[in-house]
Amino acid sequence: MNSRSRPPARRIPIPSPEWDAIAADVKRAMRQTAKLNRLGFEDAAQIRALFGELTGQPVDETFKLIPPFHTECGRNIRIGRKVIINQGCTVYDMGGVEIADLVMIGPNVSLITASHPLDPAERRAFIEVRPIAIGRNVWIAAGATVLGGVSIGENAVVGAGAVVTRDVPPNTFVAGVPARVVRELGDEAGG
Repeated sequence: MNSRSRPPARRIPIPSPEWDAIAADVKRAMRQTAKLNRLGFEDAAQIRALFGELTGQPVDETFKLIPPFHTECGRNIRIGRKVIINQGCTVYDMGGVEIADLVMIGPNVSLITASHPLDPAERRAFIEVRPIAIGRNVWIAAGATVLGGVSIGENAVVGAGAVVTRDVPPNTFVAGVPARVVRELGDEAGG
């Protein structure tokens, strides 16, 4: 993917049979996240079990999530090993979210794969979705937002409060709104 542009969005018409199926899944996800968000940090095994139900995939025993957590679907999230998701994170995964091994996601991070067309005449007629891919050993710091169509390369760091609208190269530190490469990371990126 070109680092200057995001891939074209997949458009979901509202209403449509596809939208109706998504709406039903949103209701399911809201019920499951309500259960999940009643748990505390010490309920790690139960959190993993409920997160596995939410995503439709078993999660590794090394996965850590500190509630609360919010998602609109859940079924389009894929999680690697030794992933940590801190409090208050939102993962809108309609377009798909891939999180590789060793990823650390700070508090109040948002991963948003769905949006609406900019054209006012189309805004309520469609949802546009693009995937997010987060590479191995990435750290996304507190309050960052990653938009659909973005890939974050291995060992990269996204600074607190950044808004990521374009691909992040491996072994870089990005920050700002919109996020830009601040510097390359050397051997300390390891992992």
